[in-house]
Amino acid sequence: MGSQLYRAIIDGILGGGVYALMAVGLTLIFGVLDIINIAQGILVVLAAYLSSVLSAHLHFDLFAGLLITIPVMFVIGIVIYRLFMHRLRGRERTSMSLLASYAVMIIIEGILYLGFGPDFISLNAWYVTATVHVFGFYLPYIYLFGFGLAVLLVAGLYFVLYRTKFGRSLRATMQDRVAARLIGIDVNRVAALAFGIGVGVTAVGGMVFGATNAFNPNSGYDLISRLLAIIILGGLGSIGGAMVAAVFMTTVESVVNIWSPTWSVVVFYAALILVLTFRPAGLFGRPAVRAQ
Repeated sequence: MGSQLYRAIIDGILGGGVYALMAVGLTLIFGVLDIINIAQGILVVLAAYLSSVLSAHLHFDLFAGLLITIPVMFVIGIVIYRLFMHRLRGRERTSMSLLASYAVMIIIEGILYLGFGPDFISLNAWYVTATVHVFGFYLPYIYLFGFGLAVLLVAGLYFVLYRTKFGRSLRATMQDRVAARLIGIDVNRVAALAFGIGVGVTAVGGMVFGATNAFNPNSGYDLISRLLAIIILGGLGSIGGAMVAAVFMTTVESVVNIWSPTWSVVVFYAALILVLTFRPAGLFGRPAVRAQ
């Protein structure tokens, strides 16, 4: 039982890195724009399909393919923002973003069904099935690589946010959009780029998700429910919180799965309810009202 518990903890931590890759973009979009992008789940699936096309038909390595899928998803994010989110204003922006992003989700899901059909597929590479022996356990390379990517991605986003001029403009927009305009920041440009970055990082999450799970165009629904739970637990708008919450939630689920696979999913959301009961802003969230 002891070895099972240790293995469950390790699997949970490494699996949390995969979910963190998918959640950081969602929480960044909310932090800057007050937009809840429920299309993020299907965008992760879209990124997985793009990786599949590059790998199966053009023979790209999955990681090398990110050099193409990241810019493609970034552009898709900006297009979505310009077409669906740009005109959302005022107090209703958050609630209206649910409807707008739902429309985006349905459109992309329909396109994926037409292009790829309903069958489940998964991404393949040598490091998807190969394992390495560490501290008495055989760990899949893809989970180690995925966790490393999550750490690098979060570190990169922190660098952009706190060490660049664009990051200062972005943080100013997060704190007070009106004041940001008054000091000369092009809020619309910053918002579009932030949305593009938030969608662009799904390329990484989608690739790792597709390599560790079978997926089809319907996979976005389960994904978005988990991603929303993670960013709410971590604190809406907190990038570091999203990563900590992802690791925490998947570890709890993995440990409970030892005794009851049925209850493991329930505990995933029960942990969210308990935390929010005592800290409604999430683990790293700050209750605040921002000027619109």
